[in-house]
Amino acid sequence: MDAQAGTGLAGTLGALVRREPLAVLPEASLREVLRRMCAEGAAEAVVVAPCTGQPLGILTGRDVIARVVLPGDSLDGPVVGVMTAGVVSLSRAAGAHEARRLLARRRLRRLVVVNESGRLAGVVHRDDLYALRRPPLDDLIECIQSIRDEAGLVAAAQQVAARAAALVDGGEPAGRAGEWIALLNDLLVQAAIDIAEAEFYLPLVPWCWLAFGSEGRLEQTLHTDQDNGLIFVAADDAEAARLRARFLPFAGRVNALLDACGFPLCRGGIMAGNPEWCLSLAEWRSRFAGWMHAASPQDLLHATIFFDIRALAGDASLADALRDWLLGAAADNALFLRFMAENALRSGPPLGRIRDFVVDRQSGRLDLKRDGTRPFVDAARIYALALGLAETSTVGRLRAAGAVLRWDEREIGALQEAFEFILQLRLQRQRVPGAPPNQVAPDELNELERAFLKESLRQARRLQDRLRSRYQL
Repeated sequence: MDAQAGTGLAGTLGALVRREPLAVLPEASLREVLRRMCAEGAAEAVVVAPCTGQPLGILTGRDVIARVVLPGDSLDGPVVGVMTAGVVSLSRAAGAHEARRLLARRRLRRLVVVNESGRLAGVVHRDDLYALRRPPLDDLIECIQSIRDEAGLVAAAQQVAARAAALVDGGEPAGRAGEWIALLNDLLVQAAIDIAEAEFYLPLVPWCWLAFGSEGRLEQTLHTDQDNGLIFVAADDAEAARLRARFLPFAGRVNALLDACGFPLCRGGIMAGNPEWCLSLAEWRSRFAGWMHAASPQDLLHATIFFDIRALAGDASLADALRDWLLGAAADNALFLRFMAENALRSGPPLGRIRDFVVDRQSGRLDLKRDGTRPFVDAARIYALALGLAETSTVGRLRAAGAVLRWDEREIGALQEAFEFILQLRLQRQRVPGAPPNQVAPDELNELERAFLKESLRQARRLQDRLRSRYQL
C-alpha cells in the first residue's frame, strides 16, 4: 500500500507555512522593502497594520516591475502606494482543499495566512499546495474558469469525468485522486451556481451552498449523485418561509445543471432544490436537534449523510456556525452517540473464520462501499462528533482523533492505508466496463491484492472494536 496516499494535498494551511513571512509597515520605503526581500530571499512582502499586525496588502516583484520600474517612478516612496491592497487570506485552521479551490477560483498565485486574531501568520504559494502534484490539470481548471453557459458547463464536466478516469487508470493513489476529483467537481458546482445566480434575483441575505455525504468528506468517486443543501439567514420563521420561496427556483436550477453534468439527482431528494433542505440557520439547528433527540433509524441515517458538512459557495461562515453548533450539541449528547455507535456496529467487515472473505452467495462478490469503506467512515464520524473535531474527511478525522486519544502513530497510519486501499479498489472497479460499481469478487484479485484487502478489512474490524470498547457495546 502507498503510505503517502492522500497526504500530499490534505492538511491545514498552518502546517504548510514553511518560513516566517516578511512583514513591513505601510510607511516603509519601497527601496528598503526590496532590500529586505533580497536579503531574506522572500518572494513577497506583506504590509501589515502597525498595531494589530493584520495584513493590509502584499508586494511582489511583478508589482514593482508593473507599477514602478516600467513607469520610471522612484523607489523612495512608501510601499503602501505600490502594494496590492485587499489581500485574500485564510485562517491557519483552513483546509488545504479550501485554499486550492480559492486559488483556482480567484486565479491567484499565493494566499496570506492569518492566525485566530487575524494577525499575519505566513504566506502559502501554489507550489506549497501542489508540491506532490503529478496530474497536469491547470488547463482543465482554466477551462472551468472560462465557463459562461450551460453548454460550456456540460462540456467541461465531460472533460473532468475523462480526466478523473485517467487519474485512476494511471495509478494515482486513491487519496490524491479523490482530492483532485473533489477539487474539479467543486469548481464545476461553483460554475453551475454562477450560471444560476445570473438568472435569478436572489435575496440580499447571507447564504451558503452546502455539500453533504461523500462530497462533504472530499471522498467522491467516479460515480456519485447529489447530496446538497442551502443555508441562509432569517430573522424568524415567517421570513424563513419567504426567503425559501425565493431561493428554491435558484437551487432547483443548480440541481438541474449538475444533473446535466452527470451528477444524478439524489433519489432520496437530498438536494437544495427540495424545501426540506433549503433552510435558515435556525431551522437547520432545529432539524439536527430533532434527529439527535429522537434517534430513530431514519434520524441515524440522516446523521450519516448530513453530519458531513462542507461549504461550497456563498458565505462559508454560515456552514462554520452550523458545524460548530453541531459539534457542541453532539458532544453533549452521549446517548445519541451511543445510538450512532450501535448502528455503525450492526454489521462488520466481511471476514470469515474459515474462509478469507464472506461474499454474497449468488454473485460471489462483496460490497467495497457498504462493507469496506463505510466502517471507517462511520467510526471516524462518531469520533469527530464525540471529540468536537472540525475535520470532515475520514482520514483527517481518524488522524485528529488518534492525536487526541494518543493512538500509536503506526496504528493511525495503518488505518489510513487500509481505508485508502479499499477506496482505490472501488475506483478501479468503477473503471471496469459492465462490472457492478463498488463490488468485487475476491477471485478477480491477484494474490497480493487479496492479502491487502484482507488486512484492510481487519483494520476496519480493529477500529470497530475500539468503538465497541468506548461505548461498551
